Amino acid sequence: MANAPHGGVLKDLLHRDEPIREQLAKEAATLNDIVLTERQLCDLELIINGGFSPVEGFMNERDYVSVVNKLRLADGTLFPIPINLDVSKEDVDRLAIVPGVRLTLRDPRDDEALAILTIDDVYVPDKVREAILVCGADDRAHPSVAYLRNKVKDIYVGGNVQAIQAPTHFDYVALRYTPAELRAHFKKLAWRKVVAFQTRNPMHRAHRELTVRAARQRQANVLIHPVVGLTKPGDVDHYTRVRVYESIMPKYPNGMAQLALLPLAMRMAGPREAVWHAIIRKNFGATHFIVGRDHAGPGKNSMGEDFYGPYDAQDLVLKYRDELRIDMVPFQQMTYLPSSDEYQPADEVPRGVQTLDISGTELRRRLRTGAPIPDWFSYDSVVETLRESYPPRNKQGFVLFLTGLYNSGADRIAKALQVSLNQQGGRSVSLLLGETVRAELSSELGFSPEDRHKNIQRIAFVSAELSRAGAAVIAAPLAPYEHSREAARETVLQFGGAGGNFFLIHVATPLAHCEATDRKGQYGKARRGEIKGFTGVDDPYEEPEHAEIIVDVTKQTVPEIVHSIILMLETNSLL
Repeated sequence: MANAPHGGVLKDLLHRDEPIREQLAKEAATLNDIVLTERQLCDLELIINGGFSPVEGFMNERDYVSVVNKLRLADGTLFPIPINLDVSKEDVDRLAIVPGVRLTLRDPRDDEALAILTIDDVYVPDKVREAILVCGADDRAHPSVAYLRNKVKDIYVGGNVQAIQAPTHFDYVALRYTPAELRAHFKKLAWRKVVAFQTRNPMHRAHRELTVRAARQRQANVLIHPVVGLTKPGDVDHYTRVRVYESIMPKYPNGMAQLALLPLAMRMAGPREAVWHAIIRKNFGATHFIVGRDHAGPGKNSMGEDFYGPYDAQDLVLKYRDELRIDMVPFQQMTYLPSSDEYQPADEVPRGVQTLDISGTELRRRLRTGAPIPDWFSYDSVVETLRESYPPRNKQGFVLFLTGLYNSGADRIAKALQVSLNQQGGRSVSLLLGETVRAELSSELGFSPEDRHKNIQRIAFVSAELSRAGAAVIAAPLAPYEHSREAARETVLQFGGAGGNFFLIHVATPLAHCEATDRKGQYGKARRGEIKGFTGVDDPYEEPEHAEIIVDVTKQTVPEIVHSIILMLETNSLL
């Protein structure tokens, strides 16, 4: 028998609202609408299918404040992560968003109406407090804090939703179960105990051994329940991961395991996230949940220290076990014993017995260099899948993003780099000069800070697409604002796949030299007021904080600069 939903009732809004679906769809066509972001889309899908039970909408201020401060909804129900719909002040004014207003929520991919939101309240969140209490620190090295501070808009709107339809997916449709569907599947198979395994990474032999061991110890079945929504920037894309999961499923004993995909937007919030994951798996019918060491941890903070302790997540899940009513299975570190050709928990291996392990860093190095990956570590089918999506470094794309003042020499360096990389061969080379991009991609944009930012994001998107296909991309806009450059980096890391290699090159030629050698007289026009918002004159240039290389044409020749950049690429095994 599947576990009871969190709060006692599965909030399957799709089933609840099916009798009035046509009525809602007609009403949706008459309402103002909000086009969701990718994260909001993931959240809405799990709201309307019951994955976030007992939550029935985006949180109002009472629920939001209570969740942030106490890990509980306003009614006292345990829930550790705020589920918010953020909008801008312009959205509030344009759509006349006030309590009682009904808005259509639309899918950003196809503009389909998914639900109607009835506004309960409109409020301004305390983002600093949210970052500190939910993520543990207001540190932008944390991906969710960076997202909160850079991308989340300034106003939250709360209210319950009525479901029109679930988002349409065209990938792995047979593996996408709602909580109700998965519960029915478990009932059909007579699965009474189900151990759920959370992952956002590829699986290898140790993961298979761990899950099989956990299931056998508890006389249970296994639910492999990987996240296929937003994860950490730089993670392996979900298409590659799902192919890996599909290839590993036949390695389980017949009838033991089921693969199902979870459209969750992770927050990487460590302990709180572990409690959240347990609630979600409980709603999907699992009776047990594996919680890993540093579960959902984002890595190092800006001081080079781990955001969370290795067992903080397990400790918090244990603290709330009576309310969660899902048994936690601690993740056991599995190690390979070559003498017996088997995996055993590391803490059960007798002293002096030889063990073998490959770290995540070492695995990535072997994938990058094409070095062999032994079959004791992973299955051939898994390795083949990873190698298809992640070729060796010298076959991967990359982005060289040059930034500097007008007439700093960035264009000359970019053109010279294009020639040098074409000479190297092995991949196509794309050159995105600032003026060319302005003419071809952004001709309708002006030079306001907002338009400048939008232009950089277009360049970043094109760069990510090209680098993902294995191209060398040389982009050379002015890019005067730090937040725009960092957003460009994030875009390439997130969408570039194996080509998510981003290098920021600051062409730090002094303003005086740029102005003195300006043959077109642009600086002179700006000084005379004939050009407004000119970078370096009446609009600031923010010095990059995270440049991989800093160059200056008053101190180095262009050939010397190009050579230093080529050496950087060679050092990173990209040439």
